[in-house]
Amino acid sequence: MNPLMRTNNHLPSLIENFFGRDMNDLFNTNGSGVASVPAVNVLEHQDGFRIEVAAPGLKKEDFKLNLNHNNLTISGSQESQKEDQDKNNERYTRREFSYSSFQRTFTLPTSVDADNIQAAYTDGVLKINIPKREEAKVKPPRQIEIGG
Repeated sequence: MNPLMRTNNHLPSLIENFFGRDMNDLFNTNGSGVASVPAVNVLEHQDGFRIEVAAPGLKKEDFKLNLNHNNLTISGSQESQKEDQDKNNERYTRREFSYSSFQRTFTLPTSVDADNIQAAYTDGVLKINIPKREEAKVKPPRQIEIGG
């Protein structure tokens, strides 16, 4: 192992020692200040579709859902603070702000019932239910009688 490289291979340890930990955190892409796009599952079932967005730590107020023609846009933003306080006199010795946001757009098929889309946020997962129109649902097989 190269002694100049840190374990995450982002900056050599000599640079980290020279600039200090705060300068290193600025360039560290694993930090919470770097925006990332949440993982998404898209499921299709008999009656429609469900989009699941993994976004733990957010509140339902942090999300916006917009439907423009057949494009469903899911966006979210969050402001968070990390505070290190001196408990004796309640004076901030360090205060950091962090803002993050994301946006995902999905093109919906014309078979969906856009007027009845519903969303719920529970346990860190935003679930968006997108029903199909009745005429687009798969009909069960049936026997057709032959007339004479």
